[in-house]
This record gives sequence, structure tokens and C-alpha cells, in this order.
Amino acid sequence: MAEILIVEDHAALRDALAIAAGARGHRVVTAERGDAAVRVLTSRPFDLVVTDLRLPGADGFAVLEAVREHQPRTPVIVMTAHGSMEAAVRALRLGALDFIEKPFDIDEMEARIERALVQGDLAETVRGLREHLLEPYRPENIVGESPGIRAALELARKVAPAKTTVLITGETGTGKELVAGAIHAMGPRREREFVAVNCAAVPDTLLESELFGYERGAFTGAARRRVGRFERAHGGTLFLDEIGDMSLATQAKILRALEDGRIERL
Repeated sequence: MAEILIVEDHAALRDALAIAAGARGHRVVTAERGDAAVRVLTSRPFDLVVTDLRLPGADGFAVLEAVREHQPRTPVIVMTAHGSMEAAVRALRLGALDFIEKPFDIDEMEARIERALVQGDLAETVRGLREHLLEPYRPENIVGESPGIRAALELARKVAPAKTTVLITGETGTGKELVAGAIHAMGPRREREFVAVNCAAVPDTLLESELFGYERGAFTGAARRRVGRFERAHGGTLFLDEIGDMSLATQAKILRALEDGRIERL
């Protein structure tokens, strides 16, 4: 059973959607005006929002912005009138999960609602798994009371909100990966993946393709495109351990990627 907000100014369509969703066991809240929907979104959580773009009071884009601000994990399905594809594309760029063009069949909308709820559940599961994987890296779970450890964690806390490259130095076994993980866990990128690469464990001939990925046919045996570690970590954190063991040529390419913020597959 899910909590669904339906925002539509035409009563017949609004009621039909509410009845269809309710018949599947979902709890439905309806709003006729965009400004009323924005108020509701600030007061209670929803598992899904279905909204028209043309609404009195405030348009569907305002509803989308309210979802992004107050319930950023809630998927949104946008309903658009015939010929409003440009508006639908804008809605998708603002974070809508799906759009459907009017007039539509109620059965098709039911299918899209169920699909959106499944995707939302999967996203929550992935977030839960990521939270579980981050447990060892949380500062409170890092064992150590020495002034050096405390100072390192305090510095990690200060740098965590910054969008920058961080150099962590220390002898082997002193916990560099734990500090990198702590920076990730305390920062705004914790919702995405923490990708650790032990550069010393990957042969230098393979390291470049492992980090940057490759296109199909880039070399013998490249039967399909492969995403590299840089792309996997997009939006999250990439930890490169033992960078001193890389060849100078690979180090130069990584430096260029860090400076430009762009990579090119092989």
C-alpha cells in the first residue's frame, strides 16, 4: 500500500485516477490546485506524486520543485496535454520520473503508477544497501582515540562538504581508506557510490581501461562497452589507493581528468 498524491484540476479525470489507485489498495490524496498540492507536500510524505502541468494557483513545475525540496526521493509522473512535449522534457530535466500524454487510457496510467512505485522501492533498497556499506566508514565506528586519529577525522569532517580532490597520505595500514570513506559518509555525495581502487593490485597494462573504461572494439577482446571506475563513481566518491605505484603516464592521465573533470573512454 502506497501514499499517492494526485494533482489534477479536471474533476472527472482526478476522480477516475483516485478510484483506480484506490482499487489497488493505495491511499490517495487529491488536489485540484497546484498551490494546494505544494502545501500538502510540506506537511506529509508520499510514495508517488501524479500531477498535471497546467494547474490553477501554481503550475506543475511548482509542484515538481516542491517535491524536490521537501521529498526529493519521491518519484513524480507528469501528465501533459497533446503537443506539450517541450514542457514534458523540461519536467523530466527537473526530476520527473515519467510523463504521459493526454488523453490516455486509465489502464496504462495504472501500469505506470505501479512501475513507478516499484522503481521507488528499488531505489530505497539501493539506498539502504549503500547506507549499510557505509557503516564501517562512519566516524563513530572508526576505532582510535589518539590525538592523530581525532585530528584526521576532524579534518575529514571539515573537508567533507567541499567539492574538491583530497590527498590522503600515510603508511600502509594506517587507515587511509577509512578516512576516505569517512569523508564520503559525511558529505553530500553519500547517496551515491563509494568506489575504492587499489592501484597496486591492478597490472599497469589494465589500469587505464579499469579506470576510464572502453568502447566496443577499442582493442582485441573489447566485445562491448565497459564503464570505468571514474564513471561508476560519478556523483559519489572515487578513492585511488597506492597512486604512487602507477606508471608516470597513467598518473599524468589521471591528473588531467582531475583537473578537467572529464574522462574519455579508450
